[in-house]
Amino acid sequence: MSTPTFTELGLPKTLVDSLAEQGVTSPFPIQAATLPHSLAGRDVLGRGRTGSGKTYGFVLPVLARLAAGPTRRRPGRPRALILAPTRELATQIEASFVPLAKPLGLKVTTIFGGVSPNPQITRLRDGVDIVVACPGRLADHMRSGEVKLDNIEVTVLDEADHMADLGFLPDVRRIMAETPERGQRLLFSATLDAGVDVLVKRFMHNPVTHSVDSAQSPVSTMKHHVLHLEETHRLAVLIDLTAAPGRTLVFTRTKHRAKQLTRKLMASGVPAVELHGNLGQTARTRNLEAFSSGAAKTLVATDIAARGIHVDDVTLVIHADPPVEHKAYLHRSGRTARAGASGTVVTLMTDAQVGDVRDLTRKAGIKPTTTQLGPGHPLLSELAPGERSFTASPRQPIVDMRPKRVSASGEAIPGKGDDEDRPAGGRGRGSRAGRGRGPSVGGRGASGGGSRRGGAGGSSEGRTRQPRAEGDRRGGAPAGQGGRRAAESTGRREGAPKAGGQGRRGAADSQPRRASGAGKAQSGGAPARRGGAAAFSSGTRAGSRRSR
Repeated sequence: MSTPTFTELGLPKTLVDSLAEQGVTSPFPIQAATLPHSLAGRDVLGRGRTGSGKTYGFVLPVLARLAAGPTRRRPGRPRALILAPTRELATQIEASFVPLAKPLGLKVTTIFGGVSPNPQITRLRDGVDIVVACPGRLADHMRSGEVKLDNIEVTVLDEADHMADLGFLPDVRRIMAETPERGQRLLFSATLDAGVDVLVKRFMHNPVTHSVDSAQSPVSTMKHHVLHLEETHRLAVLIDLTAAPGRTLVFTRTKHRAKQLTRKLMASGVPAVELHGNLGQTARTRNLEAFSSGAAKTLVATDIAARGIHVDDVTLVIHADPPVEHKAYLHRSGRTARAGASGTVVTLMTDAQVGDVRDLTRKAGIKPTTTQLGPGHPLLSELAPGERSFTASPRQPIVDMRPKRVSASGEAIPGKGDDEDRPAGGRGRGSRAGRGRGPSVGGRGASGGGSRRGGAGGSSEGRTRQPRAEGDRRGGAPAGQGGRRAAESTGRREGAPKAGGQGRRGAADSQPRRASGAGKAQSGGAPARRGGAAAFSSGTRAGSRRSR
């Protein structure tokens, strides 16, 4: 039986023509199965593994419905809502919408945390038709009254099982309860577990279910290998595989491990970038673009990327750290062999991990080829064919340049990261999330806005008291952008001891430290910059009562 065309499935000609311009001429099986019902206004539950074409399965009926409807957009009242678990996935869904929505005169926007809410609020007030959102930030805008969902005609839950895994269900339930009961609901998921079933029973009305393939369905174009090796050989084997031509996606269990591996690969001459929850949104976007463009051919990521990205031509997925759950294995592996392309999945396994990996692959329905090997084994060239190449002088990894918390010794203190969709911090003193103590140079100085209570840029890192440097009684110079009027070129330093005596609260060094008109300490200190960390000699109190 031949696959029907988009026209035969009932898609409007305008959308069919727009799809053709994008190079999409025939539907994937899940699209062919769901479109007749979703275009007719029915609630649809679509199950298909990652990479099966689910995105167009809901993008097309949403656009068709809004284009045909008489309702027009209103400020703060979108007409369609798509919920996604990660920022990257939300961005990519928007990218699928925009070229098709523009000819129809429909406006699309994304809402997620980790970035300033103000541009989002502006777009909502201007009026949009379609909102692609992560649950946490959308819930924030709902509480502040910036968005109301009483005008929603169709609601879509993408990667619903992942939202259940990440604990987003309370927010999702609250959000969906605000949408009109008569509205259409579309839910797409790779698996249908108990968490997702709760949403189906509560919010969907007599849904039509289409299971084109399950997450456990084997992908004929994907090959699975387990490499049994010694722990000391893990990095050498990883470098060998990632130095081959083509894009490689390396998965780790933790954010710290992703950062560590990225640096080691870079030091070995393999261009690599990292993607994990400790990076700000700007850095995450920049690193993903570097991987997509080929500027970095290896991406080292935590499970955030298993659901959050789609990059064409990922030929190799490496589980540097085997995941804990089989669902994570399947979603990680699904970054390759997408839409009919071929790909290879490699799991690195030590003696201590044999039992866990065996259970993992069994539950995932995978029968991998297991090989015991070490560096230089011929199989490595088969798994990642091509001549190995290394950069002569490795570039530094593209990392988040936001101010970080540091200890008295100057080492970075790892943070707790942020939710995939929660704001990554407040906006200064007044933010509840931003009341962690910021970094200081030598003591309790503040960072960010120079506020005593505002951390680095309003970071939610928590109230961590830093050890005081030797000879420092009240705190170091403000770091980052926080030194309000610190060592400005006004001829004096804010809060410095008056000539001939000690400061108001006393200083460890009774000798005055006068600043010249150029803002440079006469005792040889580094130039003081507005908004920068002022470098003063040891034992001097830096920062007035106001700047602390």
